[in-house]
Amino acid sequence: MDRVIRNALGLFMIIFVVFSTVVSYQIVVENAYRTSLSSTYTYTCTITTDSPLYNVTLFIPVPADSRGNSPIVERFSTHDIAGLPDDWTATLYDTGKATMVRITTPAIVPPGRTSPKNPFTFTLSSEMKSDTVIDTREPIENSAMFRPIRDIRQVSCPPDSSLINGTPRCSRYITSLYADYQASPHASVMITSSITGKNSWKIFEPGSNEYSSSFSQLLVGENRGWEMVNGYLQSSIGRYDVPDILP
Repeated sequence: MDRVIRNALGLFMIIFVVFSTVVSYQIVVENAYRTSLSSTYTYTCTITTDSPLYNVTLFIPVPADSRGNSPIVERFSTHDIAGLPDDWTATLYDTGKATMVRITTPAIVPPGRTSPKNPFTFTLSSEMKSDTVIDTREPIENSAMFRPIRDIRQVSCPPDSSLINGTPRCSRYITSLYADYQASPHASVMITSSITGKNSWKIFEPGSNEYSSSFSQLLVGENRGWEMVNGYLQSSIGRYDVPDILP
């Protein structure tokens, strides 16, 4: 009987040690994740032209979530956008379906050596921290995207996506922008914008996950109206083997 009791106690101690080790490991992992976690949005908007533009008015989508919350809005409101020229006026508009920034300027006159092979570029950019973990798996529903979003369709990811960690998902969609300006018939204007949401942490080694969305539109000659724009989304990039953080 004593031997049975000793064996039972020994087995109990082994189970207890294993359980304690697992719990301790989970606590260490969760603590490392919580204390090192950083969530950031990176935004860029690039306007490129090879010719002078006059009486310029642009309505360009600003990334926002499905409820209209945008990490970029405050930056435009406080003029805390790197690269925004002093003679450009940037005003935010909420259309009910999308958040737009209205950019107006009397003229955009490139330097003398500008040409189709050497166009003139303005790049507006901002990087900001998010107070909450960014949903990089379902950004259309829960994170900042260029809206309105129409005709969403899943597409094959580029071949080089096989080099990216995780199992990326790729989609194309339609959004819109407005451009009104005077220019020569051969003027070429490219408007490009992107948003990337990324969560980074360190649990024994660095880890991260992210999504990225962008659109690009080429305009030729004068323009006076709304343009349908092709958008691209790549989500579920990186690692997701991390603890759940509950509110």
